[in-house]
Amino acid sequence: MTSKNTSTRLLLALWDLGGTQQEVKKGQLTKRIVSKSQKVADYQGIFEELQKEGAIAISKKGYSLTSAKGLEVLGEGLRSGDFKFEGTIVGTWAANALVKWISQIDVAVTGADVLVNGKGAIASYDEFKSVALEVYDKLNYEYNFNNLVPIYRIRRGIGDRVSRTEFNDWLLETQANDILQLQGGSVEDSAPDKIEDSVATELDGLRCYATRLKP
Repeated sequence: MTSKNTSTRLLLALWDLGGTQQEVKKGQLTKRIVSKSQKVADYQGIFEELQKEGAIAISKKGYSLTSAKGLEVLGEGLRSGDFKFEGTIVGTWAANALVKWISQIDVAVTGADVLVNGKGAIASYDEFKSVALEVYDKLNYEYNFNNLVPIYRIRRGIGDRVSRTEFNDWLLETQANDILQLQGGSVEDSAPDKIEDSVATELDGLRCYATRLKP
C-alpha cells in the first residue's frame, strides 16, 4: 500500500462525500477506502499524516477536508505522475469521483485560491449577489452564452464559498428582486450532475439557466 497513493485516494473519497462542506462519518469514509484484505488500523498513520499536514480535520465522529490545503494536496496527488489505483478492480465511486473532479477542476482551484487570499466563505445575500453576478458576467463573456448562463456553471464557479442550500435560496432571491431571471429547460447533455447542480423549486420546477435583468 503506497502511502502517497493511499493519501490521494482517501482525500478523493472524502471530497466526493462532501467533506469540504460537512463532516463525514468515520464509517462512511472507511467503507469506501478500506478493502476486505485491510483493516482500518492500517490507515491510522495516513490519517495522522494528513491531519498534521493540515489537509484534513479529525473529530471523534468523523473527518472533514479543509478547503484550501485539503484541495491543494488532493490536486497535487491526482496530478502526480506516480498516482495510480492499485489492484485490478477500481470501485465505481472512484471512477465517478474522478469524472466529477475533472469537471470541476476550475472550481476546486478557485476555492483554494479564494481561501488562501483571505476571502473565505460568503456570509450574506449581498455578498453572494455580488459574487454571483461577477461569475455570471465572466462566464457569459468567456463562453459566449448570449445572456443565458447555465446555473450549474455559476454554482461551480462560486465553489465551496457557499453551501448548496444557501446558493439555492440566495439565487432564488436574486430572481425575486428582479436581478436574475431563472429559466427552465435542461442542460446541454442532460448530465445528472449538471442537473443536480441546477435549481429546482416546487412551484416552478427545474431551472437550468439564468438571464441577467439588471446591469
